[in-house]
Amino acid sequence: MNTRRTFVASSVAATMAGPLLAAEGAAGTSAGTGRKTIETDVLVCGGGCAGTAAALSAARHGARTLLVEKAPFAGGIITSVGLPYFDGISNIGDHRVVVKGIALELLSKTGVCAPDAQVIKPHNPTIPNTFEFKVLLDRELQAQKDRLTVLYNSFACEAESSNGRIRNVTIANKDGLVTVRPKVVIDCTGDADVAAWAGTPTEQSAEVQPLTLHFRIGGVKPAKGIGGLCRESLVKAQALGELPYFYGPGVMFLFGKDEVYVHGIRVPANPTDAADLSRAEMQGRADALAMHKAWKRDIPAFADSYFLEAYPWIGVRESRRLIGQHVLNEKEIMGGRRFPDAIATGCWYLDLHPNKTTLGSANDFKPEKVQPGPYDIPYRSLVPQKIENLLVAGRCHSATRGAHASTRVTVTAMALGEAAGCAAALSLKNSTNVAELDGQKVREVLTTVNAGPFTDAA
Repeated sequence: MNTRRTFVASSVAATMAGPLLAAEGAAGTSAGTGRKTIETDVLVCGGGCAGTAAALSAARHGARTLLVEKAPFAGGIITSVGLPYFDGISNIGDHRVVVKGIALELLSKTGVCAPDAQVIKPHNPTIPNTFEFKVLLDRELQAQKDRLTVLYNSFACEAESSNGRIRNVTIANKDGLVTVRPKVVIDCTGDADVAAWAGTPTEQSAEVQPLTLHFRIGGVKPAKGIGGLCRESLVKAQALGELPYFYGPGVMFLFGKDEVYVHGIRVPANPTDAADLSRAEMQGRADALAMHKAWKRDIPAFADSYFLEAYPWIGVRESRRLIGQHVLNEKEIMGGRRFPDAIATGCWYLDLHPNKTTLGSANDFKPEKVQPGPYDIPYRSLVPQKIENLLVAGRCHSATRGAHASTRVTVTAMALGEAAGCAAALSLKNSTNVAELDGQKVREVLTTVNAGPFTDAA
């Protein structure tokens, strides 16, 4: 069986030079096509929270790794969407750190905590500067340049599989269409794009959670009860037909004394449909500007304010999910089920946003009623059916919609990515397929680098 899906796309490439493209004939021109070809041990598709951790992990464990990312920088939702929170790094109850490894390492390098922190308050710490975080990720990726090549402004647009293996992945960038021949692929696209194109089972709910665009406004005067005033203004704007939906809103002075960071955009859309995603991007920008205009009109604190920026991409909460060797479900996470092959720990509440306006609370659930204790995520939730050399990490891993509402957040995605990178390198060392790899062995290796599950830590 040969599965092939083709897209034509164009983008600009920025390559971090490394030996991957030159060593042992790794790069060349494919006869008959004129395309450049790249051979690599591990291909990581997507450089968001999961993909960055996966690439670092695979390279640090000795695998020749290629990371492709459609933005001109890594970091995903933190840098492209502007969400500055390390959600899921510590338990909401006792604030015990439950995700260490690369996630804790990165957070400590922003100055938020110590490298060996055991307790972090609050449970969703804020990094001080999202631009500096981009540079931090650049530096960490460049530190692995002997084994890691990064292609920004590049994205996977085709996967070819036969006899249960991905043979080639086509990426698009300034070099044109480039054929990558990997031994192992890690799908960190967020949308399970590569998994779907390769023919492994995935699912997507008929209605998914709404998309959101974060933005910043400068020249705002701090005022008592400003959040409530902003909410009243948006209710008015919606009644006037100026704003279709919103939530919250969250209006916070995070980065400056006169600058507010806002999350309150709510756009229903299908993020795996190119036209609908484009419509959502345009709607998000229009809504952000409409919010600012309403506040400038209605609230004295915003009288001299100015729109600073909307982050470059609208944020996607939910799309495709893998149907893997194990589908993690709500009962398992709410019950704190333990798995012998656990490779990560989750602890976020079931954060499921509706496609309608909600005031104050971001969603229709009360967190205290849907707040699990720390729970295990098994290796099998990263392993697809049918394809033996593919792993899926980040929010598109194998989970039910309800469980995914907890596992989709930033730090949990980093933990899953780190585990996938470790597993990919381990499979190559052991000359086995990632689909047949013993998850307990992955867990053991993660433990040696202070990563993996921490549900039973003191």
